[in-house]
Amino acid sequence: MITKKIKIQIKSGLEARPVAVLVQVASQYSSKIYVECEDKKVNAKSIMGMMALGLVSGEEVVVSADGEDEQTAMSEIEKYLSSVQA
Repeated sequence: MITKKIKIQIKSGLEARPVAVLVQVASQYSSKIYVECEDKKVNAKSIMGMMALGLVSGEEVVVSADGEDEQTAMSEIEKYLSSVQA
């Protein structure tokens, strides 16, 4: 299992479209992937869970991945959340 703090750089924050893309990215991997913000922890493969976090640009989250492809999954999720143009 790996965990990493990631700062959200997406200008619009994680509203509907960016959340849908994040869920698609996370769903490509067999690892269990979670996003934590303050006291909330949700499955990154759940659109409703991710929308409930209401994340905004500049906010820092803790992402955890656990499974055989955890390194690749973490790398791709970090790349997406850190992209300004997403």
